[in-house]
Amino acid sequence: MKNNLVLIGMPGAGKSTNGILLAKALGKDFVDTDVLIQVREGETLQRIMDSSDYLQLRKIEESVLTHIDINNTVIATGGSAVYSEKGMAHLKKNGIVVYLETPLQTLEQRIHDYETRGIAKHPEQSFDDLFIERSKLYNQYADIVIHCDQQSPEGVVHSVLDALKSKT
Repeated sequence: MKNNLVLIGMPGAGKSTNGILLAKALGKDFVDTDVLIQVREGETLQRIMDSSDYLQLRKIEESVLTHIDINNTVIATGGSAVYSEKGMAHLKKNGIVVYLETPLQTLEQRIHDYETRGIAKHPEQSFDDLFIERSKLYNQYADIVIHCDQQSPEGVVHSVLDALKSKT
């Protein structure tokens, strides 16, 4: 039985915030893969990209994702996790993947540090283009899609819990 819960979605979708609340509600551990990357590399995501590029960050992210060996955990992934087929396949082996779908307009209201946040994207790529590109991948990997617009974090948690109940 899959006992991890894997959260995917755009930067600003609330993966970390909702992940902590879900872990508490489900009695699970919590891990944020962006934090795992930063601890392993000893640098922020933005510094990793500044010293190399977004493709190097994605390569590091894939390595971190494929080496995760945990159970009974809510895993908040970085927004670019879905670029790694190997990483997502590894996470799906023992996890239900939940896409926190958030409209572009809401994300733009939440993200004020787009250029310095450490988002793994081509330097010329706009947030709108990134949203379009990634949305397809999020839907491809999702076992459950939660529409997060107009929901508080508590509302999102209840929506996820309800979706999990109906899935079992």
